[in-house]
Amino acid sequence: MTPSPRLLLTIDYESWFALSRRHDFLASEKRFALDEGYSRDAIDPILEMLGEAKASFYLVGELVEWYPDLPQKIFNAGHEVGFHCQVHRPLTIVSDIKHDLQTSAGWRKKYKVHGFRAPMINTVESVYPLLEQNNFTYSSSLYAPTGTILQKGKIWEIPASTLPLLGRPSNFHAPRRMDLSLIFGGEFPYGSSFMSGLFAKTVFKIIEKELKAGLSPVIFLHPYEIVPPTRWPARLARDLFANPLLFPFTRNKSFFLNDLLHNFPISTVEAYVNEAAQ
Repeated sequence: MTPSPRLLLTIDYESWFALSRRHDFLASEKRFALDEGYSRDAIDPILEMLGEAKASFYLVGELVEWYPDLPQKIFNAGHEVGFHCQVHRPLTIVSDIKHDLQTSAGWRKKYKVHGFRAPMINTVESVYPLLEQNNFTYSSSLYAPTGTILQKGKIWEIPASTLPLLGRPSNFHAPRRMDLSLIFGGEFPYGSSFMSGLFAKTVFKIIEKELKAGLSPVIFLHPYEIVPPTRWPARLARDLFANPLLFPFTRNKSFFLNDLLHNFPISTVEAYVNEAAQ
């Protein structure tokens, strides 16, 4: 059946330093020290802000190791607990994907994890058989026009939303990430927090229009965009200097989130998939 239109609100729950590739291969204890308790402390104000609205949280697995109460708090509040990766870095090599799935198996089973999102919305087609083998139901790891629902074997793919400006594309083969080919192909990836960091009012209007058309936009935010860390974004200054395109991810989007919550029906991706599968 076709689910009723709603905003599919997702949060890629990762530490503030995930924006930088400089820390990807540090020892876990060094990343833990960098986090300074941020990922533990940010969850309560985010859950309070969400109120009765339910969102999908895609967790980085090492945060669960550092803060075992983190997924429990999300689960107890009635939100969806999903899987982002074990350690936040580009995850496009099959052996790395297998390792992350094996390492996270225990807590994923405990919290009934059925949803996957690849880091940076960047994956490969070979991820889908692995997800199927590990009891996932769906992925949200591509960009595609709002309303696109794909079947990858037995895995549903519910992409982060784009607005096609030059006609609807026909190829949805992974990877389908936010890059120049996507932009020059005429798609505006408004589901990305990069775009809401630059064009919040425009993104809001697009969401409003898509919902009125009976579609269900998929957007994502990050915890550091909702609850800014201390010394933010100054502590990321080196990375911002090297890559100014990171700047939109450092904007405070708590007001944007509040506008979404007060104006649109909100749902988890899992609830949407379950309704679509009936």
